[in-house]
Amino acid sequence: MTEPSYLAELRESYDTVAGDYVKLVNSPAAIDPLGRAMLATFAELVRAADLGPVADLGCGPGRVTAHLADLGVSVFGIDLSPEMIGLARQAYPELRFAVGSMTALELGDEELGGILAYYSTHHTPPQWLPVVFAEFARTLAPGGWLMLGGYVGDDEQVRFTEAYGHPVSYGSYLLPLERIAELLGGAGLVVTARLLQEPAEGMKRRHACLLARKP
Repeated sequence: MTEPSYLAELRESYDTVAGDYVKLVNSPAAIDPLGRAMLATFAELVRAADLGPVADLGCGPGRVTAHLADLGVSVFGIDLSPEMIGLARQAYPELRFAVGSMTALELGDEELGGILAYYSTHHTPPQWLPVVFAEFARTLAPGGWLMLGGYVGDDEQVRFTEAYGHPVSYGSYLLPLERIAELLGGAGLVVTARLLQEPAEGMKRRHACLLARKP
């Protein structure tokens, strides 16, 4: 499959901001209590199922990957940005990280016991989400778990030209929570839990976490 055109912009932008991103973005310890609880629940589910490793897709500099490892999860990270992967490998040499795209994962069918997509799918144009979610379903083992976290909205599109002090070019696509759940269902994944959070103080956007399972 030919690589979607939006990925080149996204890759270049995150390569550009990687050094400052890692300085400015909070560590998992600073995630809100509900977010930490959802990650802990996901970790417990995949450990109990014991169906294979977990892929942290869109792992960035690897902080959440390492957090899952600290929770006893066998986990590795994949990110579109080579610069982000370089930072992750430097910070966590004991873990495995690879450059890759959610639209075409270099993983075998039913290879994974779990997938974490934590604030990484909202850059995907809506027309490409069925492709991404189909890859999630393909690579998950039956009984495997997905946790998807990210921003939600009312079919809003935000275009960024600057981020983390650097010029960038990418979009965020803020879909309703129900629409994301429908798309996951269309890929054959069963949503088992949904958490919708109103914007925290000083924030503008709602965000959500979904847990889904492959039958």
